[in-house]
Amino acid sequence: MTASVIWTTFADEDSALESASALLDEQLVACANLVPAIRSLYLWRGERGEARECGVLFKTDAALLERACARLAELHPYDTPAIAGWRADTTSAATAEWLSELSAGPRR
Repeated sequence: MTASVIWTTFADEDSALESASALLDEQLVACANLVPAIRSLYLWRGERGEARECGVLFKTDAALLERACARLAELHPYDTPAIAGWRADTTSAATAEWLSELSAGPRR
């Protein structure tokens, strides 16, 4: 049982909520923490930019990390979203157990 997290930003809270809801409904993530009012400074295609965005930290099981990132890329409204996913080196036993329930499928 290994936990994983995914980080990305959206142009606004509504689009973040829409993608987060889809990933939750599809049981690819167990949790989405929306962090509104992020001020992003960036370089894009040789130009410096600045934007207000909504960040989202998703929690999932490592077995679903690649699928969740791929699906998030499909759902994301940006043409080239910055999506980073990684396995957590250390997770509490309770959190690892909770996230592993995603890979086990829905309980009946």
